Amino acid sequence: MERLWTAARALEQQATAWRRDFHTYPELGLCEYRTAWRIMDLLTAWGYEVSFGRAVMDPDLLYGLPAPEVMEQKRLRAMGEGVPQALTEQMKGGMTGIVATIQGTGDGKTVAFRFDMDCNEVTEATEGHRPAGEGFASLHAGEMHACGHDGHCAIGLTLAKILADHRDAFSGQVKLIFQPAEEGVRGAKSMVGAGILDDVDCFFAGHIGIGARENGTLAALTEGFLACTKADACFTGRASHAGLAPEEGKNALLAAAQAAVSLHGISRHGKGASRINVGVLQAGAGRNVIPDRGVVKFETRGETAEIDEYMQSEAHRILQACADLQGVTLDYEIKGSSLSHEPDRKTGAEIAALARESGQYERVFDCLPMNASEDCTYFLEEMRKQGKPCAFLMLGSALAAGHHNGRFDFDESVLWRSAGLLACLAATYTKR
Repeated sequence: MERLWTAARALEQQATAWRRDFHTYPELGLCEYRTAWRIMDLLTAWGYEVSFGRAVMDPDLLYGLPAPEVMEQKRLRAMGEGVPQALTEQMKGGMTGIVATIQGTGDGKTVAFRFDMDCNEVTEATEGHRPAGEGFASLHAGEMHACGHDGHCAIGLTLAKILADHRDAFSGQVKLIFQPAEEGVRGAKSMVGAGILDDVDCFFAGHIGIGARENGTLAALTEGFLACTKADACFTGRASHAGLAPEEGKNALLAAAQAAVSLHGISRHGKGASRINVGVLQAGAGRNVIPDRGVVKFETRGETAEIDEYMQSEAHRILQACADLQGVTLDYEIKGSSLSHEPDRKTGAEIAALARESGQYERVFDCLPMNASEDCTYFLEEMRKQGKPCAFLMLGSALAAGHHNGRFDFDESVLWRSAGLLACLAATYTKR
């Protein structure tokens, strides 16, 4: 294992360079054209067998595609940044996921690692912010890697390079999964549904920060994943002149406004934590027009799938009641989802022991809470159903600000250290 750690440390500057490249060119979920191109180009050069797009994603299970005009604008932008047109054509429709495999020496198990690629709809801070001060701030207005996915991609590439240079260190096969659209919990279900885990014996993923916010720390497991459903409710009424003929109108704005308030009144569930949040309310065209359209964008969360289903059921009931009260129609659409997950304690204990024995960490936690949602739970739950080892790690780093904040940044030493640990997990679990 020592040589894998040595190889990881030797790639520290390269890992940082990869992270900063991705940070400079962030891309929103299902529009990760340049990110995917950069990753595939390197993996192919290192001898990986690379599949992408419809070969590793089920388009029927994909949530929350951006508007066609938005996706086209992002595709053209990526072409202007060097991505071959033919490749962008193949990725149309949100088909930006990647799976790369590499064979070790001898027979062994198949171990998979997942890394998410997308950024946030956040405007990056300029003054007093390290990326701006050191010249790698986002070049894409209103888009920023404010959650660490740029770091996750860099960790994935660093792991890939270590394994390519040390094939004799592992047996069997390693599969690297680069997933689009974790933000909004939209991309994982599509990749799982495409069957990419069918031959996988062990699965690992992780996230920078969250509950591990000190350099040199690690949580071998994560618990407290909240099942989540994201939905849009669109109310359609009838426009009319507010002065001449208000009785002819059907006010969609009032339905949406009533819904936004009433949704927050849903009774909480006695079996565990629950959440609801209305994040967007859109309606109206002019002060003298009865609004014929209103949109409410919201999410529910639950400690279990049962609780989240309860929250969604109650939400739908309230939305329909608000529509009926104003005489408008309701169109309801799911835009994303994730699951709850009970961690694999046995595998977590093994990871914690390996990390402590490495001497590379100042502190190793057996488990830390998430208290949020992650669509990696689709991968984790698929493995759990099959009775196979899996774990979601927290990769410790000091943070300049919280996740999804315009001042978010992390300590880049987490990159090589995380890649070194994952390489050791590959070496260990392919030989089980």
